[in-house]
Amino acid sequence: MADGRGAAARILLAEDDAAIADAVGYSLRACGYDVEMVDSGEAALESGPGSYDLLVLDVLLPGLSGVEVCRRVREHSPVPVLMLTALTGEADRVAGLEAGADDYVLKPFAMAELVSRVRAILRRRDLDRAAAATGVRQAGGLRLDLAAQAVRLDGRTVELTPSEFRLLAMLTAEPGRVFTRQEITRRLARGTAPAGDERACDVHVKNLRGKIEQDPARPRRVVTVRGVGYLFREV
Repeated sequence: MADGRGAAARILLAEDDAAIADAVGYSLRACGYDVEMVDSGEAALESGPGSYDLLVLDVLLPGLSGVEVCRRVREHSPVPVLMLTALTGEADRVAGLEAGADDYVLKPFAMAELVSRVRAILRRRDLDRAAAATGVRQAGGLRLDLAAQAVRLDGRTVELTPSEFRLLAMLTAEPGRVFTRQEITRRLARGTAPAGDERACDVHVKNLRGKIEQDPARPRRVVTVRGVGYLFREV
C-alpha cells in the first residue's frame, strides 16, 4: 500500500517466532507494504528503524526487549511503533506506552485485526503530515489552527490556555491512542505544567473538558482510560 508520497510504506517487523513472523510478513506484503523482518532487538536497531514508516515489535525479543528497542528509537525518531505481546498485565502495557509505543496487539491475534491496526496507524501518520503542511487539523467538530494556536468548536471560538492547546493538539494528533498520564506530564512540562506532577495533567484535562465537552461530567471527546491515561475520540 502506498504512503502519502506514492511509495509503498516500509515496515520493519521484529519477531523471533518464525511462524508468526512469516504469517505477519506475508499478510502485510499481500496488502502492498514493503516489509523487512529481523528476529532480535539488536538487529532491529541496526536496521536503521528511523528510516521506516512503521515498526512492529514483539515485546519479548531475545536480547533487547521490544520495549527497550522502542525506548531507544524514541530518543531520535517519531516513527510509529506497534507492539505485539503475549503479556496481558496492565503494568506491561503501560510500560510499552511510556516507552513511546503507539498501539498494542495482544497474542494470539487475528491477522485481520493486525492489518487493520497497521492501516489505522499509517493513516493517522498521513493525516498528520497533511495537517502539518496546511497548519490546520480537523478532529470531528473541532478545528485546530496549529500555527495560530486557535481552536473552533462547531463554528465558535474556544479560548484555551497554552497548556490546554498543547494537550488538545497532542490528543487529536492520534485519535484513539491512549496517552499515559506520565507521558502527558512529560510533554507538557516544557510549558506551564510542573515536571513530574501528574496532578497537573488531571487539572489540564478537567479544564479542557470544561471548554470542549457538552457535558464535562460525561466526556465524549477526552475519555479516561482507567489506570492508564486519556484518549481522544472524534464526535
